[in-house]
Formats: sequence, C-alpha cells, structure tokens
Amino acid sequence: MTTVLGCIADDFTGATDLAGLLARSGVKVSLRMGVPGALPTATAPFEVVALKIRTIPVEQAVEQALQALDWLQAAGATRFFWKYCSTFDSTAEGNIGPVAEALMAALNTKQTIYCPAFPENGRSIFMGNLFVGQQPLAESSMKDHPLTPMRDSNLMRLLAPQVTQPTGLIDRLTVARGADAVSSGLKQLDKDGISHVVMDAVADDDLHVIATACRDMPLMTGGSAIAMPLPALFAADGLLAADAPRMTQPALGPSTVVLSGSCSAMTNKQVAAYTASGCATYRLDPLELATDGPGPAVAWITAQDLTKAPLIYATAKPDSVRAAQDKLGVQRAGEIVEQALADCAIAARDAGAQRFIIAGGETSGAVTQALGVDRLDIGTEIAPGVPWCFATSKGIPIALTLKSGNFGTESFFSDALSKLEPA
Repeated sequence: MTTVLGCIADDFTGATDLAGLLARSGVKVSLRMGVPGALPTATAPFEVVALKIRTIPVEQAVEQALQALDWLQAAGATRFFWKYCSTFDSTAEGNIGPVAEALMAALNTKQTIYCPAFPENGRSIFMGNLFVGQQPLAESSMKDHPLTPMRDSNLMRLLAPQVTQPTGLIDRLTVARGADAVSSGLKQLDKDGISHVVMDAVADDDLHVIATACRDMPLMTGGSAIAMPLPALFAADGLLAADAPRMTQPALGPSTVVLSGSCSAMTNKQVAAYTASGCATYRLDPLELATDGPGPAVAWITAQDLTKAPLIYATAKPDSVRAAQDKLGVQRAGEIVEQALADCAIAARDAGAQRFIIAGGETSGAVTQALGVDRLDIGTEIAPGVPWCFATSKGIPIALTLKSGNFGTESFFSDALSKLEPA
C-alpha cells in the first residue's frame, strides 16, 4: 500500500498521540520507532516515524528528521506532517523551528503552518497565544518543565529566534470566516514574505477549517489534532482508497506493568490515584539509583504478581526533581531514571508481561528501545490522543500505551486496563 501521509514526531508519546487520532478514521496506521533501517515494505496509508529529538542538539535533530523524510518519501508519501507537543515544548535554540525549516528546504516549499492546538485536551490558540485550559502557557505547570520550561505564551515570539524567515499569524477572526479566508490569508502572507504562520484555533471546527485550507501543503506542522481531519479530506480528494487496510488486534494475556517517568502535573495526579486504588507500587529515587543502580527495582518487579498491574514510578513534584537535578545534573538525572525503567520493562516482559502502560515521552522512548520495538500498529484509544498500540518484543506479542505527561484524566492507568481486556 502506498503511503498517503508521512509524519515525523519529535518524541514517542507524541507519535502515538498523532497515530491514535489518525486511527480514528478506521484506516491502518503504522508507527515506526526511529528511522527504519530498511527500505519501505508493506507500508500503511498513514506512516508515523517516532524520533527522540525534542531536546537533543539541533544539528542531530535536523539530521534525523531529514533521514525520516527520505524514508517516508521512499514509501510514496507526497504530503508530510511535522508533529511536536501541543504545549510547544522547545527552547530559543530549537528544535521545532530548525527542523521545520530543514524539512521545508528539502521539500522546496516556502511556507508552512504551526498549530499545536488540541481543544479536546484543553490546548487552544488565540491571537497567537497558547493556552493550557484557561491558563496562558507561561502561567501553566509547563513553566516549571525540567527540560523545556515555557516562560512565554506567544507562539510567534517563541518561534522567531528558532527560524531564519519571518513569522506571522492567521487569527481566530480569519479562521471563523472559513477555509477560503484562511487560504487567502496564507497567500497574502506568502506575498509579504512570511514563511512561518501560526494558526489560531479554539475549537475542533477551527481545526477542520485550517486542515481544509492547508491539506495540499507539502508540509504542515503542529500538534496531533490539526492532522485529525486529514484522512476524511484525503478520502474526499481521492488520495485515500475506499478499501484502505484496517487494524486487527492480537490476542494477549493479562500480565501488565505500569511504568511512569513523567513528572508533569497530571501524571503526578494519575500516580496518586492509581496508588490509592491499592496496587503494588515502587518509587524510583534518582539519587538512590545513582548509588545502588536499578537492581533493587528489577528484583521488586520480578517478584510481583503481574496480573495485578504493579506500578514503578519516578514521578515527583517539581521541587524534588530540581533537587535531584542539582546534585546529578539535568541530563544525568533523566538518564538514570530512563535506564532503570527500561531495565524494569525488560524484566517484566521476561516474567510474562504482555501489556505495558508507560507515562512520559522520554520514558516511552527508553522503554520501547529496550524492548526492541521498531514498529507499532495503532489500536483502541484510551484517552484523546493516547491509544493502545501492538507490537512484538523478542518474538512475544505485546501491547503498549505511550502517554504524554499531561494527557489523560486522573484515572488514566485504570482506564487503560479496562480498555484492553485480556484474551
């Protein structure tokens, strides 16, 4: 099957978020963990390449994104999507803007859009300012993010230092007038030399208007929600066949492990709620891991009844995170936790686990790499943008859900269990 849309995501949870929304169409979506080493074979109509490039050096991020683009072009894709977090996690140096400009150059296109809005998850953009619920981004919990603290809510100001060409805005008043008005606005901005266009969106209808106006662009960028209307639009345009392949779910046993490395405000609530339900839990402390290693945690998970879905977590409040980072360094503190959770995932799989609930983008990357997962088929959605995914690890069929830190409700871990009944 020739690929219709090729997507590149800057982390693993963001990739599953995007893949899950595309899969709402019922059409098969394939998620690749990293750039595949082989030439494309047996591709899906929608291919998503998950990279781990949100916070790595800009040059490396650009190189990996271009490699992913080459693979997706070889798969037959002619339209492309650069996916980043709906809270625009990025620094003044990058990586959102530099990757977008590199993709634009490779595709020989002069203009693209930026729309991280996800109204269903409380992310909206008004007059170029990003809101998380009713709070401006810079007043939300993202202001204390350990890697990409967001201290400005204006997307044009955030983007401008990252790119070499001017930034502009299509505001909510234009979007409210419909797709033709958006198209006209983009053409005028193009005449004015504006290459990077932020799009206001406060409701799902806005996303449909924007996607309708922009669906012929070689490159769109944003959060996952702006891509959600594309399958129906491509089908209407005749790009997506009516008999496109569908997803089938494999049979799985009940053994489960929950692994949480995210320290977001919502994941803290989710860990607290799941702990209160009476499950077995083990808390990872970066300082203890630095001296004792992951051995005690691995021994603990190996001894658990995995049919009761035990939880191992490093989730903590911002003050605790900063204290560990002050002693170990930001990068080292994160790497220690990621490696421990990856080791625990391997131990759980070897003890019979076939279902993995994982919270946090960096954690998801570390765990999927440790399990040797390089392709996922996208299944049932647990929460908006968070699906169950299916793969094999060491020849064993497994299911994983890779949850971005702030996604889902407080009951997410329990919800995930109820959405995937054992065979």
